[in-house]
Amino acid sequence: MLERELSAEYLSEVRGHLERLAFKRGMLMRAVLGESNEGTDYVLLRPARDDRNWLRRLVARTPAAWSFTLDPRDEAGSNALGGIRDLGVNPVANVLAQSVEHVDRFLQRLRVELAFYVAAINLHERLRSLGPTCFPGLTEGRCCAFHGLGDASLALSSGRAVVGNDADATGKNLIIVTGANRGGKSTLLRSVGLAQLMLQAGLFVSAESYAAGVCTGIFTHAKREEDASLVSGKLDEELARASAIVDHIRPGALLLLNESFAATNERQGAEIARQIVDALVERGVGIVYVTHNYDFAHRYHERRARDVLFLRAERRDDGTRTFKLVPGAPEATSYAEDLYAKVFGASQG
Repeated sequence: MLERELSAEYLSEVRGHLERLAFKRGMLMRAVLGESNEGTDYVLLRPARDDRNWLRRLVARTPAAWSFTLDPRDEAGSNALGGIRDLGVNPVANVLAQSVEHVDRFLQRLRVELAFYVAAINLHERLRSLGPTCFPGLTEGRCCAFHGLGDASLALSSGRAVVGNDADATGKNLIIVTGANRGGKSTLLRSVGLAQLMLQAGLFVSAESYAAGVCTGIFTHAKREEDASLVSGKLDEELARASAIVDHIRPGALLLLNESFAATNERQGAEIARQIVDALVERGVGIVYVTHNYDFAHRYHERRARDVLFLRAERRDDGTRTFKLVPGAPEATSYAEDLYAKVFGASQG
């Protein structure tokens, strides 16, 4: 790009023009007489090249020419002559300014692009010190398969390696993630979104391997805190954001849902989520849905649909969370009592 935009020939030509624009031998201009014998069509001309040496130029006879001399105190004449000079110089100055702006904009753009690559190198060095990284593979159609996928943002904020997850969602349009509270579900959702963004930016991902297709867009929808202004309820606010997403989403996009439509009872929330998810999947949108809504997840599991992958946060018998997501059917509990016992202690009696 540098050779094409700022080639040696281009710079040499610019340097030659700049030397001539120093006007060391004065200005050569052309003009014609217009109405009322006023000058018009002023054009700055390239001076003829003089290849003679200094001695020949010194002894050569100067050709006869009309000339005039301004009195040093003739301010009006000096101003008039300056105006004539400007009429010839202005078009050339405008072209020169455009050339300068072209070079300046190119260098500014180059600076921004180089900053992106420098930041990418720094990020890669940091993430590589915290865990595995790889360059993702591009696939055609609906595909998302990964091994050892970790949450890059969690690794950076914690300053240590994070638990990686494995999954193969090749041919799947919907991934439903259920399981124990604080078991790594939202972390998986975030890691998938970050990996897809980094893939589409031409970057590496925090995984041992990652393969996916290019999405037409990446959208997120998650529960939020209660509206302090009380302008609308939580469900109204969630539905409004979902409507805005639907207005912009296109086939081939990726939608990440985190505890969406949980502001109402389980049955109504399941029905709302089912209708939205079915419509988007039918339109070719890939969805990863983290949910505690057992009614919603169980209905899809009963269908035994081949295009749905079910993942569940792993929980050991003693309540320990491994933060690994494993294939598994949704369960009717998210083991909130484990968190209660951890915070308040085991119940007595």
